[in-house]
Amino acid sequence: MVTELLGLTIPIALIWMAVAILFAIAEGFTLGLTFIWFSGGALLAMIASFIKLPIFVQVLAFIAGSALMLIYTRPVAIKVFKIGATKTNVDSLIGKEGIVIKELQPFTMGQVNVKGQIWSAKPELDITIPEGTRVEVVSIDGVKLIVKTLS
Repeated sequence: MVTELLGLTIPIALIWMAVAILFAIAEGFTLGLTFIWFSGGALLAMIASFIKLPIFVQVLAFIAGSALMLIYTRPVAIKVFKIGATKTNVDSLIGKEGIVIKELQPFTMGQVNVKGQIWSAKPELDITIPEGTRVEVVSIDGVKLIVKTLS
């Protein structure tokens, strides 16, 4: 199958190849594992073009192929390549015990000593935690530890 574009006769398969390349280039700029699936869909449509299927079947192959690859393989690829997951050592502080060295109040930052390091902290609940109280790190919000008192 061929089409006329700007006065040139171009095979549809070549157009699908160009679409696949453009999506692959876009993926190279973003690295978010989004556009690559559409590139695969365009390659599927190009194959449909090679076997002389009608244009509506080619478009359907592009849409269905892209959607299926996006739905079924993107989660696996994100897990394998660990896209968007930047783990740091600070995550290891969750569950650790510390001592309040500057009183923690609901809307005021205090300080906690955890594993020999001093961290800004705030209480998990809207309560005041006095100096010298043993606390446990329950989560991390930016560079602040969220803590609760130990019973």
